[in-house]
Amino acid sequence: MNKTASKKDQAGSIRIVQADLDLPAHQQAVLKLVDAYSMDPMGDGKPLSNEVRNRLLAGLREQPTTLILMAYEQNEPVGIAVCFGGFSTFAARPLINIHDLAVLPDYRGRGIGRRLLEVVEQKAREKGCCKLTLEVQEKNRTAKAVYEAAGFTHAVHQEGAGKCLFLSKRL
Repeated sequence: MNKTASKKDQAGSIRIVQADLDLPAHQQAVLKLVDAYSMDPMGDGKPLSNEVRNRLLAGLREQPTTLILMAYEQNEPVGIAVCFGGFSTFAARPLINIHDLAVLPDYRGRGIGRRLLEVVEQKAREKGCCKLTLEVQEKNRTAKAVYEAAGFTHAVHQEGAGKCLFLSKRL
């Protein structure tokens, strides 16, 4: 897989690049974009702590299934999809979880999130994945609309069992 492969959006101004965490420019871009997402009210509502900033890149490198895609307008990083591979026991095939998907506020509404989702899907198909997963804040109507337009729905494994819910326990 070519880590510097890029795609342009329909307007031709957005490039989607797979991050190479050995490149200082990509390291800086990942930190900038994740920090911006963390500050967003639909993120964590505050900047990354110095402790998290100091551990983030090493932690991402330690995860063998990390896939990070970044959107650039010219040379400016403007969006990010931080993904991790998983495995579906019901399908006996890999899957990709989109853990973070964010676009800088000044660049929203230009289809950048949609383009990131398209490239993540392309990567998932190349890997033979059975599905993409993600989580979204219930009140983040804008993001929900983007995800639904891209074909995401509430997961249902068995008719009559109801929707799957994402639960969390902080440690």
